[in-house]
Formats: sequence, C-alpha cells, structure tokens
Amino acid sequence: MRNRFWTTMALAAIGVTLAGAVPAMASENTAAGTVPWSVSLGTASAAGNRWTETRSTGYGQDLVLNGKLTNTGAGCYSLWAQYWHDFSGTPAAKQVEICGPGTVDVNVRHRYDYMTTGQITICKGTTNTTDCAPWVDVTWWPIGTS
Repeated sequence: MRNRFWTTMALAAIGVTLAGAVPAMASENTAAGTVPWSVSLGTASAAGNRWTETRSTGYGQDLVLNGKLTNTGAGCYSLWAQYWHDFSGTPAAKQVEICGPGTVDVNVRHRYDYMTTGQITICKGTTNTTDCAPWVDVTWWPIGTS
C-alpha cells in the first residue's frame, strides 16, 4: 500500500511537470509548426525544416525533413540519416548526394514515435560515412507538428 501511494504521487508530479512544459515547447516552434535543421562540411551544406505528420495509414507518425543540399565545390558529398527505435539502431542510410556545384532537394521521411531518435550528417563522397561532419540530432524537442 505504501509503495502504491509513492508511485501515485511520483506519477502525479511528473504529470504536473509535463503539463507545465508543453506550452513552453510549443511556443518554441517556428512558423507552421516546423523546426529548422542544418549541417555542413567542406563546400557542402544542407538545411531545411522538419516536422511530424500523421502516417498515410492513419496510425502513427512520420518525421519529415525537407530542404536543400548545396555544394559550391568540385567534390562529391552525401547526406546520411540514422535512427534508433527503443534503443535499437538502424544502419546509416544515404538520403541524397551531389557531385560538383549545385543544389538538390532533400525529402526524408521516417517512422516516428516517442522512442525514436535520429541524426543526420554530410559526408565527403557518396559511398560511406568515414569522413563526415558531426552528427546532428533531428529529434530534439520541439519536434514540430503540422
């Protein structure tokens, strides 16, 4: 009985804390419920906005990253993403690449829930993640919703 009382009190305190934090997180969102992201390496940079959307099945959400990958130099660069679900990681996956000067669209969509974390990076070359910028977290709050 005593343990049940303390568990109930702890859960109530967490609920009050979270209820107070939600308005602050929501107010940090930029226009249209999006959150900016960016990463750069050498002559390449990528930037855009991210948000969550209800999946087309109507169940669950997707994390959406839209933007541009730009290169002002002669080399090749690629944008990579890696996700973890419930502490189990997926391999890094190339999302888009560019060789030489120019700009390409970035449109990344991945299943998202409260146990998902994800990161992106830009790497030199197009085949692996051995020479990359530091990974950038794309699931820190506020995530942004549409």
